[in-house]
Amino acid sequence: MIYIIPLLLIALFIYCFIKNIPAYNHFADGAKTAVDLIISIFPYLVAIFIFIEIMKISGVSNFLVNLLSTPLACLGIPPELAELVILRPFSGSGSLGILKNIYTSYGVDSYISICASVIVGASDTLFYVTSIYLATTKIRKTKYLIPVALLACFLGTISSCLFVKLLI
Repeated sequence: MIYIIPLLLIALFIYCFIKNIPAYNHFADGAKTAVDLIISIFPYLVAIFIFIEIMKISGVSNFLVNLLSTPLACLGIPPELAELVILRPFSGSGSLGILKNIYTSYGVDSYISICASVIVGASDTLFYVTSIYLATTKIRKTKYLIPVALLACFLGTISSCLFVKLLI
């Protein structure tokens, strides 16, 4: 299993050699494009990370957790997952930290932990992904992009907890 990537690289180099494709030149061109991409998306990423830190430091995230715990419980999402549901669209590493705390507090086999795992596995850091997408595609008509993506993420979260409840 650990040899899959080296074997794929060797197969790629053999293919390039047989087809007379300059693999190193194409690799260097791809690396140059990647540097340009990183430079173009950097401001968007900085804005997202600053926003996340401001939310944590100001206490807004704690306020939202307390405010939304009860409505989330009515929708079938355990109140203990409110912080994860709020933070997941913003921060992948923050979500993993919350997930680890949930595992520690409730055990890995509990309903809450399994729901949290499915939520983290089935969703992504929405604002990070959209900022990269918008930076690379130059799309400017984004009126419905974030609201629809947030709605889809939220419906996925509700569905995740429902499916876990049905399967356990």
